[in-house]
Amino acid sequence: MREHGGFEHNRQTLRILEVLERRYPEYPGLNLTWEVREGIIKHRPDTDATAPPDYAPGEAPTLEAQLVDYVDEIAYNNHDIDDGLKSGYITLGQLREVPLWNEVYEGVEAKHPAIDVERKVFQTISALIGLFIKDLTATTVTNLEESGIGTVEDLRRVNRQVVEFSPELARRNRELKRFLMENLYRHYKVERMRIKAERCLTQLFGTYLKHPTLLPKKYLKKMDRTGRERVISDYIAGMTDRFALDEFKRLFEPYERV
Repeated sequence: MREHGGFEHNRQTLRILEVLERRYPEYPGLNLTWEVREGIIKHRPDTDATAPPDYAPGEAPTLEAQLVDYVDEIAYNNHDIDDGLKSGYITLGQLREVPLWNEVYEGVEAKHPAIDVERKVFQTISALIGLFIKDLTATTVTNLEESGIGTVEDLRRVNRQVVEFSPELARRNRELKRFLMENLYRHYKVERMRIKAERCLTQLFGTYLKHPTLLPKKYLKKMDRTGRERVISDYIAGMTDRFALDEFKRLFEPYERV
């Protein structure tokens, strides 16, 4: 979609909520407040300035929107650690070389020396989540007090990110994320799946573009108004992983039922 308006997942979410969903007789989209939609499009600080004109580009979003960004990161990082260990893509030995993880793990060992390794890992992840939440809450409260923010209007006046980790935890979190990037997200098996997914989506897009009649009729009807590429993009973006893989087999494997 690079030559046809691009594709960015949060903008696509906003498109679903404002254009593609059809629930009400008077208008397309869902009945969501402006603040909710602003928070969706401004999903991290570097997107504030590039928000669409209707969503106050250059202004920091609400505290709720800022908070969700960090909640998302805390959940992803810690669940990815859990998944990485269970899959065997990373090991406990590797993780113990990360200072933040090792410090929390040693605290769990000191408190519960008799429990098995599996429960130590679970307790470490739980304690790590608690550490992030406590630091995020304390730092945010301090920022609000120091900036004199008591209302949404105050936040718009100050116009900066106030929900954040302390500088020290932010630094240690970057170390943890760097470890995950190097050892989990770039693991050769993960890379193989990424390449498979890329090939699947690229071939689906190219085939629909060349043969649009393969699409369901309701999508064909939108092409004159929306454009062929954007309609195909909407269709593929709405697929689950399983549906996309099944569709790939239906289109490209000769003995698969269509």
